[in-house]
Amino acid sequence: GDGFFMGGFWNDKKKFRIWLFQGTFCATGGTIVSGAMAERAKLKGFAIFTILMTAVIYPTVVYWVWSGRGFLNYKDESGKYVSVFGPPFLDFAGSAVVHMIGGVAAFFGALIVGPRKGRFSADEAGEFDAHSVPFCVLGTFILFFGWYGFNPGSTGELHTIEAANKAAIAAVNSTIAPCVSGMLVFYLRARVVQPRLLDVSGFCNGILAGLVAVTAACSTIKAWESMIIGLVAGFAYQGASMLLPRLHIDDVVDAFAVHGANGFWAVLAAGLFGDPSAGIGGNGLFYGGDQFRVQVMGALLIGLWSATLSFLIFFPLRLIGFLRLSDGFQDKGADVMEHSPVKAYNTHKNMAEENQV
Repeated sequence: GDGFFMGGFWNDKKKFRIWLFQGTFCATGGTIVSGAMAERAKLKGFAIFTILMTAVIYPTVVYWVWSGRGFLNYKDESGKYVSVFGPPFLDFAGSAVVHMIGGVAAFFGALIVGPRKGRFSADEAGEFDAHSVPFCVLGTFILFFGWYGFNPGSTGELHTIEAANKAAIAAVNSTIAPCVSGMLVFYLRARVVQPRLLDVSGFCNGILAGLVAVTAACSTIKAWESMIIGLVAGFAYQGASMLLPRLHIDDVVDAFAVHGANGFWAVLAAGLFGDPSAGIGGNGLFYGGDQFRVQVMGALLIGLWSATLSFLIFFPLRLIGFLRLSDGFQDKGADVMEHSPVKAYNTHKNMAEENQV
């Protein structure tokens, strides 16, 4: 490879923007995992995983898909981009490269670290409600806005009409799909499944699920196709969100349901939708294209890569005691035990007064 420690960047200065852009993608993959393991993972164990995630798991998949030299996307002898399975793998802005590998890693992280103490106890279930729903909404707004940098920004440039049009298509589809997905999850939780109330947190995660689901094909599909992708994303998220607690897997922020399940669906959707005659890069099975088999094989291999390496990192960390906080540590809280200040808010008694009670 090249570009190690920014080698050659001064000779090709466009690599600086590529480095920064890819750096944000890389960091995103790690943050997906952190949410699933919150409140019972040791910092040192998760730091080790994050280093290996960002140094090995993510860069390898980037090379396969986006380098132009990996087996999922490279030039053949005629100069045409292909893959070992046929057409080049399609993942415009990272549904597989970022979200699916992060979501799969989050699944194994939550599985191996184990649930928070009392998480699945009927007596203590109420203690695990969201800390701040307004912050959840604020975070969703920030992520939604940031997605307009990820998806339209994946054109890499905006100084040509062609690139600007592609970015516009990506932006429109990145607006429609999450709206559909979010509203569907909101309706399902209000009328069909528990809690049968207006669930704002579910609405927020439904929005994120739609964003993940449209990311792979956001520049190659039409608006009505993004609506269908968002609709399926809502069902995929809700199904995965309900499944993991039944398996006693404690995914705190539904990272797998949002990023893993819908990262996989996004990759498949890119192989199903996209009209070649529209001239925007689609090659969908529904239009007689041959993209779908490439997407299936790519998704399976990328998922297997993330799953295998995540397991090989997390499991030894758990065995040597580097991954899970003790029950006593969880009872007192990591904020109290190892952080300063010990409270995020000081609206009631100070900590000294609480300890005297």
